[in-house]
Order: sequence, then structure tokens, then C-alpha cells
Amino acid sequence: MEIKAAVVFEASGPFRIEELELDDPRDDEVLVRIVGAGICHTDLAGRDMYLPIPPPPSVFGHEGAGVVEKVGARVTKVAPGDHVVLGWDYCGTCTSCKTGNELYCLNFFLHNFHGARPDGTTTLRKGDQVIHGSFFGQSSFADFALANERNVIKVPKDVPLEILGPLGCGVMTGAGAVMNSLQAKPGSSIAIFGIGNVGLSAILGAVVCGCTTIIAVARRSEPLKLAKELGATHTINSTEVDPVEAIRDLTGGGAEFSLECAGSPEVLRQAVDALPRLGVCGLLGVVPPGTEVALDMDLLMNGRTVKGILGGDAIPDLFIPKLIELYKQGRLPFDRLITFYPLDKINQAVEDMEKRRVLKPVLRP
Repeated sequence: MEIKAAVVFEASGPFRIEELELDDPRDDEVLVRIVGAGICHTDLAGRDMYLPIPPPPSVFGHEGAGVVEKVGARVTKVAPGDHVVLGWDYCGTCTSCKTGNELYCLNFFLHNFHGARPDGTTTLRKGDQVIHGSFFGQSSFADFALANERNVIKVPKDVPLEILGPLGCGVMTGAGAVMNSLQAKPGSSIAIFGIGNVGLSAILGAVVCGCTTIIAVARRSEPLKLAKELGATHTINSTEVDPVEAIRDLTGGGAEFSLECAGSPEVLRQAVDALPRLGVCGLLGVVPPGTEVALDMDLLMNGRTVKGILGGDAIPDLFIPKLIELYKQGRLPFDRLITFYPLDKINQAVEDMEKRRVLKPVLRP
């Protein structure tokens, strides 16, 4: 079928709206009409070739939400007309998948960064030219996307579908890191370094968990103001004070939990140093492969933990409906992070995000 999609034709190049041909769904695939698609820094990492992906031309986008238009013969999970959020794909057969840890699938790169289906066949083309797609099993910077039954999550129809795309990555990652990975208890303390979409989602998760000391750390005052509005009990501008000393003073020795959401070795060191004994630091920030960090081994030996976290350690089919229910109850107002753009304004949306004018741009094809 003919679709419109935002295509990158050269590394770090602009997005161009093009008419492409999209395959019909195979027996285990689902065709989705995209209603909203969030832009994430991982999409831009793909555009800039920081990820181990095929060269352009490519269609990115991995926070899609939409309406099921057509399903393959073996699909039973959803039906035409269902509202869905698109998540990450996985193989379902490796040891990680079999133990319920699909986000750590041993074949993750094959299913998400291969530019094609796992068997090597492509889903997109422009005339005789192959266009790499299947990004995170979806490539949702388009008006239609093809996903696998595995990475389609059915959602209720009584919430605005256009806002739900970010639940598939950014919001799930931030909120899930606190709720699932750290399992923060009521009354606990947490310091969140890097107050973008993921960091603010973590603050929302900390509020839901009942954390009573929620410290937001950033280099700019604007996101700290919003962090305070969303539930942070304290804010620290790291350009004005030493955040480690400030956190130790606020908590009487260190925050029980910390999250690194900035993708910076320097910030990860601060997030670890701000822990007391037995404290846990979760690493969420995306960095280029090979990035190294120096940590104080004596601090780690004294009971501190650094934990890498993907996707908030969530099972999307179970966790995303829970986040939606929290939103319906007014307890997880993640829609406050969103700014909408039409698909043909994707370059403006990316510029606004990169220049920190907006937190979470969402494209509406």
C-alpha cells in the first residue's frame, strides 16, 4: 500500500516526507494507522548513525500509537479497530525472553535495529529503492506502520490515543525504572539526574510509589520548575552547587536511590557518589557504544549498586495498561510533557527538542 513517511537519506540529514510502498501484513503482522508518534533521542541516534544500523535511507520512529487496520491470518491478540501502542520487538525464544525479560532479548539488535524483518526482508520501498524500516519493529514516523503481533499492546479506547505513543518508550522507561527496577518504597528518597522526558516520567513514578524525598537535578532552571510542579520535593541546579554535597545534606547522608537520565559519564559518577551504603543507582541515559566511566571502587565495595535499566524493566502488555489507568485517575499526568506537531513539521519538532524548547514532541500524521 502507499503511505507517507519521514525518510532520512543521509547520516545526520533532514527528514523528508516521501510517498513509499509498505508491504501488506504477513500472517503474524499487524497494520496500524498511526495517530501519534513520539520523537525520542534514540530516533536521533539512529539518524546520526550512532547505532549499529544499516546505512540510510531509513524511516525511524518507535513510540507509535494508532488504530489497527488489518491483521495477519495468525494474529489473535488484536483485531481491526483496536487502539494500540507499539513497543519494542523481541524474538520470544531466547533465554532472556523465556524468563520474561523481553527487553533484554539476546536478539534485540536483529529485531529492532536491523532495518528489516529478522529474516532480512524489507517492508518499505520507493520504486526500486529499498528503504530501511522495521525500526523497533515499527518505523512509526509515517501515517501507517507495520508491526509484529509481539510488539503491539492493546489499550482502552476511553483515553486520547494521540498522547499514548510515549508510553511505549520514554514514559515506560522513566516511570518503570522507579516502579519496577528500583521498586522504591513509600517514604524512600530518590535523586533523579537529567530532567527531560525520561527524568520527569521517573518523578511521576516516584510520586506514585510514595517517595517522600524526590530530588530533581539538572543544569537548567526551566525543567526544574516543571519537576517541582509534577512532584519533586527538592530541585538542584548543578551549575550552581555541587549536587552530591547538596543531596547528602538534604537526605542526611545520601539518597537511597538515584537515576542517571542524562547520558553522561560525569553525571553517572555524581549519581553513584550521592548514594549512601546499600544505595542503588539506575542507569537510563543513552550514550554511544564504548562510552566509559570512572567510579570509586571503594564506594561500590561498601554495598552500593549500579544497575543498567532498559524500558523500565516492564512487560509492556501488562505495564502500559497500568500506566494508562494511573493517568485516568489523574496520578500520572504524562500528557503535560507533550507538544504536538504535524508529520510534515518533523524537522521543526526535532530542532525544538534538540534546542530544549520542548520535552516530548509527538507527531500527528
